Amino acid sequence: MSMIQTKHKPVLTEEVLFYLDPKPGKTYLDVTFGSGGHTQAILEKEPDCSVIAMDWDERAFELFGEGLQERYPGRLHFIWGNFALLYKLLKREGFGKVDGILADFGTSQVQIHERPGFSFAKDAPLDMRMSPPHQKETAADVVNQADERTLSDIFFSYGQERWSRQVARAIVEERKKSPIETTADLVAIIDRVIPKTAEKIHKATRIFQALRIYINKELSNIQSFLPAACQALLPGGRLVLISFHSLEDRLVKQFFKDQEQLGLFTVLTPKVVKATEKEVKLNASSRSALLRAAEKK
Repeated sequence: MSMIQTKHKPVLTEEVLFYLDPKPGKTYLDVTFGSGGHTQAILEKEPDCSVIAMDWDERAFELFGEGLQERYPGRLHFIWGNFALLYKLLKREGFGKVDGILADFGTSQVQIHERPGFSFAKDAPLDMRMSPPHQKETAADVVNQADERTLSDIFFSYGQERWSRQVARAIVEERKKSPIETTADLVAIIDRVIPKTAEKIHKATRIFQALRIYINKELSNIQSFLPAACQALLPGGRLVLISFHSLEDRLVKQFFKDQEQLGLFTVLTPKVVKATEKEVKLNASSRSALLRAAEKK
């Protein structure tokens, strides 16, 4: 087993447990296992429940899963796959419907620091694939092959970057000289184009976010996941979802609203739930976390 330097700290754990409300003898599904923080919290909270943990990144199970399985024998099961295919994967693995589903749509600190290309603070190949065995196209492929209009649309739509056109133009000019292959190559271009502002975030943040969302089809995966999660839930089952930016949260909010209007779900969070000041001080990643929950009728 390879060593890993980073462990992701789960966000909104108390709130997740409150809204998921694990009960004895019930089965819960954590479709974004990551470092196992939320999964472990559920297993600890209710000693007589079980968890099915899913992740797109197979390394998550190798690095963090084995120890948890030993600690909670017979109560933890793994499924490797994309949560967009949730219902199909549950069926394939022989699992029935579950009593609660949790999804944390944020990119884990493990992926940001250990997977190539996710972090603009670390020079690495411009990859950004969450699960290379399932994906062919890398961020470098997009940056070096997409036309200027497509790049601009990606940066504006998924990153809400106001300098999207200028960055796209600069990328197209730069790649005529030599391919843009690393995170440092891309950061250098962004740094030249986007002027210094008073914003606290790094100038490359929105461009990297946009590429990551595009490469991993994050929004379309969520759109596929939401109806599949409804199918996979038993009546009375709860769906607890954590988003990290407005594009994701908007999808979740609208979906819950539609399901409630159809009389299929009761929304448990009339207002989005955010981290407490105390949690934000302990874990800066929680600052952007947005939780919504609903119960199936």
